[in-house]
Amino acid sequence: MKTTILNKTTLSGLMLAVAVLASGCHKAEDSNNANMGPAQSAGKAVDDAAANSAATAREAGADAKAAAQDAAANTAAAADRAGDKAAAAADRAGDSMREAGADVKQESREAAANMKEGASKATTATGKAVERAGEKIQDAAK
Repeated sequence: MKTTILNKTTLSGLMLAVAVLASGCHKAEDSNNANMGPAQSAGKAVDDAAANSAATAREAGADAKAAAQDAAANTAAAADRAGDKAAAAADRAGDSMREAGADVKQESREAAANMKEGASKATTATGKAVERAGEKIQDAAK
């Protein structure tokens, strides 16, 4: 893109020089050009056009450099923001995982307590059933 801007600027300057040369040397002469001949006037016009083209090219180059620096700064800022967001997301994910782990641990404790209670009830029920069966056996033996 930088080359394209410079090529357009140079081309514009050359076109200006050609236009000045094509218009001829019939310009009203000012006090600086009073002693110049047609060839000298044409040479001055070419020199002026080249100077204008160079100035325009330098200005375009400075604008392109400033735009590139702005783009680099914007890219760096965007990368910083993205990094901050990623770090925050990782922190939230870590918090969620810790919370989920705590929930699993609590539910495991509750399940173990329920199993213990269920086993105790089953043992009690089995004991009562065995006791009744023993009583029936004793009654039948009499």
